[in-house]
Amino acid sequence: QNAPSAEAGKKSTPADIAIALKATHKVTFGYVLTGDPTTDDTSRIGLTGLARVLEARTAVSPGTPLPVNITDDEIAFYPVLYWPVLDNAKPLPEATLAKIDAYMKQGGMIIFDTRDYGSGRPASLMGAGGDTPLQRILGNLDLPRLEPVPEGHVLTKSFYLLRSFPGRWDGGTLWVEAAANEPSGAGREARRADGVTSIVVTSNDLAAAWALDERGRPLYPTVPGGEIQREMAFRTGVNLVMHALTGNYKADQVHVPALLERLGQ
Repeated sequence: QNAPSAEAGKKSTPADIAIALKATHKVTFGYVLTGDPTTDDTSRIGLTGLARVLEARTAVSPGTPLPVNITDDEIAFYPVLYWPVLDNAKPLPEATLAKIDAYMKQGGMIIFDTRDYGSGRPASLMGAGGDTPLQRILGNLDLPRLEPVPEGHVLTKSFYLLRSFPGRWDGGTLWVEAAANEPSGAGREARRADGVTSIVVTSNDLAAAWALDERGRPLYPTVPGGEIQREMAFRTGVNLVMHALTGNYKADQVHVPALLERLGQ
């Protein structure tokens, strides 16, 4: 259970209560609104496509993805927030940063997707100069140390066995919270107490790869690997969700497909 958010003292409206009921009726993913209609629509359709795949392949039956105004809305209901990063992203208010920090420390996962692999920007996590769109969003947020997904990380085996994590693009690094190196009891170590990385950063445009029309046809090409790459993008999404929902359970358990095979299912 998440603790009350920074907005716990704010009086709830009927609309707030309706959203809370909808978000908690089933496992529900949120997508952060950017103000760009095409980007926001792609987030919605992409998460809907991922939800269809999860329902078909796993025991997770997600509800309809919901839009999130990151400044005003409660975010504690969502185990995963998908956050596309626009070039014109602006710094966030301190109260919003505090809400995001509380969300991550209480077990939520935010997927920041810069969607800019191959754009010629620096390949490092934050770039140079201190003024990338992602840096402007994160501002003074108390972030854990990040690293590229290491070999053997839970994300590589939370449902599928994966070595890469493509989206619409293939080649961008997937960054996750680094394993704690501090002595036991250090503040940073508590961030991953349940084994879930609180923050994921990619540049591969995941939602565009997951976006399907009502007939299940893809809306965007996956480059350069075509439909095989799209399948791997869906597997990436499945692993991210299963990691968010199960924590470090899969780090020391039999891999799910192998277990199902043993049971004869």
